[in-house]
Amino acid sequence: MSIKLNYLKKTSSKSSNLVLFCDEKYSTDGLKKYLSNIEFSYISDLIKTVDQKKNLFIFEVNSKKKIVLISIKKNLKTSDTENLGAEFYKKINFGKNSEYFIISDSVIGKNNNFLGYFLHGLKLKSYEFKKYKTKKDTRLISINVVGNKNKPSVQNQLKFKALEEGTFYARDLVSEPGNVLHPDEYAKRLNSLRKDGLKVNIYDEKKLNKLGMHALLGVGQGSIRGSYLVTMEWNGAKNNSNPLAFVGKGVCFDTGGYSLKPARFMEDMTYDMAGSATVVGLMKNFALRKAKINAVGVVGLVENMVSGNAQRPGDIVKSYSGKTIEILNTDAEGRLVLADALTFTEKKFKPKFIVDLATLTGAIIVSLGSEYAGLFSNDDKLSQQIYNAGEKVEEKVWRMPLHKNYDKLMNSKNADVQNINYVGGAGSTTAAQFLQRFILNKTPWAHLDIAGMAFSKYGGALNSGGATGFGVRLLNQLVEENYE
Repeated sequence: MSIKLNYLKKTSSKSSNLVLFCDEKYSTDGLKKYLSNIEFSYISDLIKTVDQKKNLFIFEVNSKKKIVLISIKKNLKTSDTENLGAEFYKKINFGKNSEYFIISDSVIGKNNNFLGYFLHGLKLKSYEFKKYKTKKDTRLISINVVGNKNKPSVQNQLKFKALEEGTFYARDLVSEPGNVLHPDEYAKRLNSLRKDGLKVNIYDEKKLNKLGMHALLGVGQGSIRGSYLVTMEWNGAKNNSNPLAFVGKGVCFDTGGYSLKPARFMEDMTYDMAGSATVVGLMKNFALRKAKINAVGVVGLVENMVSGNAQRPGDIVKSYSGKTIEILNTDAEGRLVLADALTFTEKKFKPKFIVDLATLTGAIIVSLGSEYAGLFSNDDKLSQQIYNAGEKVEEKVWRMPLHKNYDKLMNSKNADVQNINYVGGAGSTTAAQFLQRFILNKTPWAHLDIAGMAFSKYGGALNSGGATGFGVRLLNQLVEENYE
């Protein structure tokens, strides 16, 4: 199934499927000009008999024509508008090829960029990953926006398209199986982002070893694949101001290492690189929409496997920061990757802030389920900005505690720090407390634990199940509202 979006001046025929908008009371008087007398009478009579608490109705006028009637509530939030577009897509996503004409002039009230957000929600909902299906779904839904009023501006069309492409790219990466998107292939794909205008640097094992990134390298040493740190820079500001930094965990497949995961659901561990995918999608979005900021994305790419060369429980490694880490559990690997990536990002780029994203702990799912990502931060202002952005785009976060009293749970008898809390409890907080030790210069920092948000088995408002791309829209909103 694919979506084709066009902007036209008029409908192609009288038998076209129409999409019309009205107020929350389903007043139809303003729709006469778009319908024949028979159609208008038919719709006006039917609308009196239905449950008007619903937002959307589809009326079949005849075998060739449908009329979709959508009510626009007062004080509609942009996220509600996006959800309306997604609901519309769900209703029409069946059957053969189809064509719909959205009458933009029928949009009522002062709904700023209503159709832009409506179509954005529709496009986000339409995403499917069926690359490996041998039987292709060749159906096409044509969406034609007709009229002179209320159309999204060219600038807004470009903005939404960039955000969609960034989100879809993140979803594509997370959806790929581990035998395809291993670290070698992932690094190669990121190198191709140069064509979008990003400056890409790839640090391979030889370079990482020379830099002293032994925490990251230790995670990947059991794999036949390489380990990498990749930086993506976007310089869109007119000055040479310090960049905004985004760091992502890219464990392309996570067996747990010698602290082996249970076999059940291990196949889901292809999405343990979702934090990195969000960073990549976000950076692609910045480049495509020519964001007026300086930003850097940093991702650590590894594969956590079992072999004769794999890291062992009890090993001690020296991180890029100089701190030593005792590995008590090889399945607490993401924080090791991030430890080196965070210190490197802070030292090399001296950013205004750092936001890292990772599918870091199962404990955050116990705490927050699949409704909120966990937010941990050393900075109240940055935390509030992320929270507000999440509320606006419905990629919600909930701030969780960090406190020095948790540090004792991560102190090691044999090294500077250990990688798990063996006492038990506060799994997400102690993981974040571990990461905080690798922010050395008090840079404003936020950690988003997205383990419950990166992948949905059942689908959500703006995705149909599978990879969600969580974080791309959230962090784009953060930047748009506060830093651009």
